[in-house]
Amino acid sequence: MTDTITTSSILADLADRAAIADTLHRYTAGLDLNDAELLSSSLTEDAVVDLGPAMQRIGYEFPPLGPREVAVSTLIGAVGPLDTSHAISNVRATVEGDTATVYAYAQAQHFKPGTGSDPKTTRHALMMNRYTASMVRDGEQWRIRHLEIANAWFDGDPLMLLGE
Repeated sequence: MTDTITTSSILADLADRAAIADTLHRYTAGLDLNDAELLSSSLTEDAVVDLGPAMQRIGYEFPPLGPREVAVSTLIGAVGPLDTSHAISNVRATVEGDTATVYAYAQAQHFKPGTGSDPKTTRHALMMNRYTASMVRDGEQWRIRHLEIANAWFDGDPLMLLGE
C-alpha cells in the first residue's frame, strides 16, 4: 500500500510540474505566435505581469500590466508583431496544494517584423530574463497569477522593444 501511495504522489507531482512548465510555454508561445488566446490561457483573470525590473535594467520605466485583458492586449500589441523566439529553461517549482512558486529563465530574441530570417539583419534585442511566477491550479491547467520578469543580461538595441 505504501508503494502505491508513494508512486501516486510522485506521479501527481510530476504531472503538476509538467503542467506548470506548459503554462510558461503557453505564455511565451502566445507572444511568439502573436496569439492572444494562447497567451490569455496562461494567465488568471486578475493576473499581473511585471516587466519593470527587466525594462529598468535597460533604462526604461514600465508599469505592471494587469488584469489579464490589459496584459494580453498590451503584450500582443508590443511583442506580437515582432519576429520573436522565447526559450524557457531551468524551470524550478515549489508546489503547495493548488499554488506554486516558479522560477525559470527565458531567453528572448526580438527582430523587427519580417526581418528575423534576413541574414543581413543586425538590429535585434536579445535578452536573458529571470521569471518569478506565482501560479494557481485552474482545473487541469495551471495559470500565472503574478509574473515578475528581471533581466540577467541584454545584447542589442533596446529601442527595438519600444517599437522604434
